[in-house]
Amino acid sequence: MQCIVNRRAQFSASHRYWLPEISEAENIEKFGACSKFPGHGHNYVLFISMAGELDEYGMVLNLSDVKHVIKQEVTSQLDFSYLNDVWSEFQQTLPTTENIARVVWQRLAPHLPLVRVQLFEHPELWADYMGNGMESYLTTSTHFSAAHRLASTELSDEKNFEIYGKCARPHGHGHNYHLEVTVKGEIEPRTGMIVDLGALNQVIEDYVVEPFDHTFLNKDIPFFAQVVPTAENIALHISNLLRSPIQELGVQLYKVKLIESPNNSCEIYCTQSEESSVNNTAGEPVLAQV
Repeated sequence: MQCIVNRRAQFSASHRYWLPEISEAENIEKFGACSKFPGHGHNYVLFISMAGELDEYGMVLNLSDVKHVIKQEVTSQLDFSYLNDVWSEFQQTLPTTENIARVVWQRLAPHLPLVRVQLFEHPELWADYMGNGMESYLTTSTHFSAAHRLASTELSDEKNFEIYGKCARPHGHGHNYHLEVTVKGEIEPRTGMIVDLGALNQVIEDYVVEPFDHTFLNKDIPFFAQVVPTAENIALHISNLLRSPIQELGVQLYKVKLIESPNNSCEIYCTQSEESSVNNTAGEPVLAQV
């Protein structure tokens, strides 16, 4: 039986986004504060996922051996380093989160049966790389606070309470929603980026956070006048709001994850989601097709 195992590692390093072939003004315009000399640092957290068959000892791999490989090939070289200089790959393509994950894959692939490299630059930004050329996934997270009531205008109060329980109470209730947006694209060979992160965050702010934050979703967001704002329907609506403006940035919206509470969350894979598919006024969640 095949199984996937994961190993966590970490390192602290600094880097700078700077292209010597363009002017200082162009670097500042392209990279903002990340272009400042001599650079800035992060406490990186790395997750290495590996696949294989269980052996007679109930293991895919000896994790002590895995730990040694990761340390030898990656963390001992990157820890307390200036990434732009430590590996030649980062002199050709800047050490962005997504490109570091790609190069880590290249360094470990001869030694381990990799299926994914996930690198957290900080808790609200991370990249996933699965060994597919220059293709990478970048996730950024944010939050908003909003209230909602789970009740369909087409149903009686009795029926709404039967379906939604306490969530159908007439004055609603609130959540501190945590939103994760994942985009998919090709790493640019010089900048190391799949997307302008500042532009991506601004799209999320403009289309979701600003209009949704501190609202009563049923009353303040026109879409939810007839669609019950379950976490699933909120995530699907967000995916449709973001898909086109994110595509205009040159990447594809891949996934929207909405965490309603520590106990409840949902994920929408956005490649084929359509706003028109949400026609369920009774509130049955409709998920995007994959």
